[in-house]
Amino acid sequence: MASTAISRQIEQLGPWFHNLQLPNGEQTAPGPSLGDSPSAKWQQISPYLPQDMTGMRVLDIGCNAGYYSFELARLGALVTAIDIEEHYLRQARWAAETLDLKDRIDFRCKSIYQVAYDSEVYDLVWFLGVMYQLRYPMLALDVVRNCCRGRMVFQTMTLPGDTILETHAAHDVQQRDIMNHPGWPKMAFIEHKAATDPANWWAPNHACVGAMLRSAGFCNIESISPEIYTCEVNDVMPSIAVSELRSVLQSKQ
Repeated sequence: MASTAISRQIEQLGPWFHNLQLPNGEQTAPGPSLGDSPSAKWQQISPYLPQDMTGMRVLDIGCNAGYYSFELARLGALVTAIDIEEHYLRQARWAAETLDLKDRIDFRCKSIYQVAYDSEVYDLVWFLGVMYQLRYPMLALDVVRNCCRGRMVFQTMTLPGDTILETHAAHDVQQRDIMNHPGWPKMAFIEHKAATDPANWWAPNHACVGAMLRSAGFCNIESISPEIYTCEVNDVMPSIAVSELRSVLQSKQ
């Protein structure tokens, strides 16, 4: 009977993007269409995380139905999970109750830009599958850098190729041909749709990801899997002042 009730709730809360394994053995999104998403990515990333995260504060940006938040909470972290879609947050809150993890995760409906108005800081920022859907990706990275005091796990859709051109600190305005080099940091703009989603705007190349992360104030950037990176806050490089970030955000409204 309990299994039937849970099945009904899964159906009522659908459609699901995250496949969550529930205590009674049921799954929220079984089947081959998405694979076992996002379990495969978690398996790639988890070896690079502390296996005891007790006392660590984590920000999960674009948490969807909460898969990563739940895994991080199981390691002991206190998680703040944000998403702009109430549909996904309803799924996440229900799943947190079902998985008995609701006391370790605070789900909030807000955008990454709104984080600039918060005072919290985090030991780890989880920033997967979001940047390429943002109209202002560099601004978003500045916001993240401002609230991060430790590490970030970052993932984005990228262009093919991993060539990196070692660039100089400055280039003459007439030297623009060098920007056509395959290893020059660049980002393709998607005017229409990618993967049927009109909210997919950007696809940086590998060199561009590193350049953007460094420019936002991160260092020790490591590519741990295709399109997945870890990095740390560069304490030598000051973050942009909160007042300046908020001023820029107000100008975008």
